[in-house]
Amino acid sequence: MLHEYLDKVIDFGNNYIDEKAKVESGAKILPNTLILGTSIIQKNAIVGPNSVIINSIISSGSEIINSFIIDSYIGFNCQIGPFAHIRNNSAINDNCRIGNYVEVKNSKISSNTKASHLSYIGDAIIGKNCNFGCGSITVNYDGKRKNKTIIGENVFIGCNCNLVAPINIGSNSLIGCGSTITEDVSSNSLSIARARQVNKVNYYSK
Repeated sequence: MLHEYLDKVIDFGNNYIDEKAKVESGAKILPNTLILGTSIIQKNAIVGPNSVIINSIISSGSEIINSFIIDSYIGFNCQIGPFAHIRNNSAINDNCRIGNYVEVKNSKISSNTKASHLSYIGDAIIGKNCNFGCGSITVNYDGKRKNKTIIGENVFIGCNCNLVAPINIGSNSLIGCGSTITEDVSSNSLSIARARQVNKVNYYSK
């Protein structure tokens, strides 16, 4: 019986745990959660409420809130959600934050990296200690091919940036908010790719 794996399942009648899945002692499963396939929920992880985990590993100490995770790995002490979508073949390593309305697909995200809200990370390799600002995305599809984005360590990406793949962003770099980056950025650089603001005074009048 799956009950033997659990110290505490809140509202067990409103959860579903596949017979092939494993939930370790000490994990907490909150209401309206589905754990499907060969998923493993390690001790001291919290999953739910309103989450779906399919063929994925949720490591100890991580918390998954109102999110969907399929065919992926979540490392130790991560915070996922609410409303995050972690798609096929993704690996989120230790102490990462993947927040509100963030989608990750076929990507490796190294430890201590944050994408807190409204971002898309697809077909990417991202180093340690990086930050994705709100609304920043990897532009991975050119209409024919899925292209790779590679980001080094300690990179800060400002809000509303487009990283047009294939592209490499070197370590210790900063991407100015509102930039569309189409060329590689070397390490220890500041990259800004946006037009200078122009105000037309008295442009509109009745």
